[in-house]
Formats: sequence, C-alpha cells, structure tokens
Amino acid sequence: MPIYNLNVNNQPVSVDAPAGMALLWVLRDKLGITGPKYGCGVDACKACTCLVNGKAQTTCSIKVSDVQGKQITTIEGLANGDTLHPVQQAWLDLDVPQCGFCQPGQIMAAVDLLKRTKNPSDADIDAIENMCRCGTYGRIRSAIKRAATMMP
Repeated sequence: MPIYNLNVNNQPVSVDAPAGMALLWVLRDKLGITGPKYGCGVDACKACTCLVNGKAQTTCSIKVSDVQGKQITTIEGLANGDTLHPVQQAWLDLDVPQCGFCQPGQIMAAVDLLKRTKNPSDADIDAIENMCRCGTYGRIRSAIKRAATMMP
C-alpha cells in the first residue's frame, strides 16, 4: 500500500492506506480520530465534515490520495490549548447539541462559513446543509450568529 503524508491538526502524519480509501476511514481507523462521524457515506448528511486546506469537506467522499500534503483539521484540532474556538464556545454557551452525533460536522462547517462570511444571514447558514436528526437547527443558527460576534 502507498504511504501518504498529511498534516492533521497541525501534526505531520504518514499513513499506509489504499489510494481509494476515504479520508474518513483514514482519520477514524488509521489515526484514531473519532470527531468526524460516519452518517451516510454518500456526501448527504455531512456528519464527517472536516476542513481540508481550510475549506469544509465531507471526508466520506474524499480519497486519501486526493489529500496528500494537505492540511486537515478535525474538531479535535480547533481549540488553541485550553481555549475553545469561538464556534465551539458558542455551541456550549447556547447548549446546542441534543444527541451530539452531527455536531462536530456542524461546527466545522460553521467555522468555514465564518471564515468566508463575517456576518452570515439565515440563508448563508441554511446553505451549509449539514443534517441534524434531532432538529436543533434553531440553536445551531443562534450559535453561528453568536460565534460571528466572537470571531477576531
């Protein structure tokens, strides 16, 4: 199997994996990073969302061979030491999660949105399209708007 060199959560890693293996399984099974969740495997639910070179991507639909040398950030890599990222802090402040399964993907998509849009509208937030089976969309929207005010 080929070896791929990645930068995951600001750490260089080498992974021995088949070229067609989904990044999600490399993260979870090869590296033990469990924040990205398997929900559907077909780029629909977006529970596996991480940042690839700073852009939200569904890791179930990206092959490890496509991310060679790229920067991958999972929910585990957002905080700066003991200081949570503003999106993570807003999620806690507003008690967003119900079951919590989709929340890492929701947070990563929100981080990407707030990098691109400093004051997102409801339409901007709706365009994220991450699914929440518990229906906490109102709290998700509020947390994204709160995080926008907390971003540097």
